[in-house]
Amino acid sequence: MTIDETLAPSDGIALHLDGLSKTYEGAAGKPNKQALKDMTLSIPRGTIYGLLGPNGAGKSTLINILAGTVMKTSGSAKVWGVDIDQNPRQARANIGIVPQELNIDAFFTPRETLEMMAGMFAVPLEQRRTDAILAEIGLTDQAHAYARTLSGGMRRRLLVGKAMVHQPPILVLDEPTAGVDVTLRQKLWEMIRGLNAQGVTIILTTHYLEEAETLCDRIAIINHGRLVTEAATRDLLRGAGSKTLELTLDPARQQTTVKAAVKALNTTPGFTPVHLSLDDNILRIVYAPDHLTAGEILSMVDQAGLVVTELRTTEPNLEDVFIALTKDPAPLDQSA
Repeated sequence: MTIDETLAPSDGIALHLDGLSKTYEGAAGKPNKQALKDMTLSIPRGTIYGLLGPNGAGKSTLINILAGTVMKTSGSAKVWGVDIDQNPRQARANIGIVPQELNIDAFFTPRETLEMMAGMFAVPLEQRRTDAILAEIGLTDQAHAYARTLSGGMRRRLLVGKAMVHQPPILVLDEPTAGVDVTLRQKLWEMIRGLNAQGVTIILTTHYLEEAETLCDRIAIINHGRLVTEAATRDLLRGAGSKTLELTLDPARQQTTVKAAVKALNTTPGFTPVHLSLDDNILRIVYAPDHLTAGEILSMVDQAGLVVTELRTTEPNLEDVFIALTKDPAPLDQSA
């Protein structure tokens, strides 16, 4: 699959949202529910982009607005440079949606499924890429097998194939590895990277934070319909705020008792850890890397008379960032 760069948006933005909001009207006297609140976001083309958030954050509403199945309340959205209000048909043609649900006809073969979808998108016979897509998703050998005989991982890949029949430059993968084992997850990761290498912009929603951390170039975290943060993945992790240095101490070789040495460490000028704990001669020091380095800590530990036999550091991961940014959220105004 090759993306026609001549049709690419000149500003390099695959998807642009400006103040996008959605309010669902309450039924039978119940209050309205605001699912999206002033969402403004720009996703660069050619990236693998993570869209993360807890259940109910508004991810599905956003995807459904882009797919044309839910009408926005206000704001605007451009898909590959095309406004969803001004040219909804072309905007929908610029995006492929891979849903969480395995919505595949059990009595169709993969080939028949792709041909049917191509027909629904009015792709001319001479422009269809059924064989090429089957090869890209690794289902050439299963092309004529009934879908009901395919494994869960194969069905997931077939969903991706369905979304690719009209060669959209943007592909939204909604929980693509949900319920598959580790081996199949790795294969799906390879396929995602392969599509991205061909120029496809991938928007990925997932609850597997390790998956987002491994695959995504940039990540946006939303909660209760609001954008909480957006950054390059490496910057998001770098700004997580703390690292952990775990030191194994040799109690027989301390200049004083371990507890006395740790007490002395705590009074050392410049030593300002976020948290410090001592358990069975293992000293754990949580520190902010922008205020204190591991080398400085080790120097202070040595000055305090502590003898270290082993050390290891723990970097913050995306789960730490996610939990910190989505805890105790302020809910949207339900009466909007």
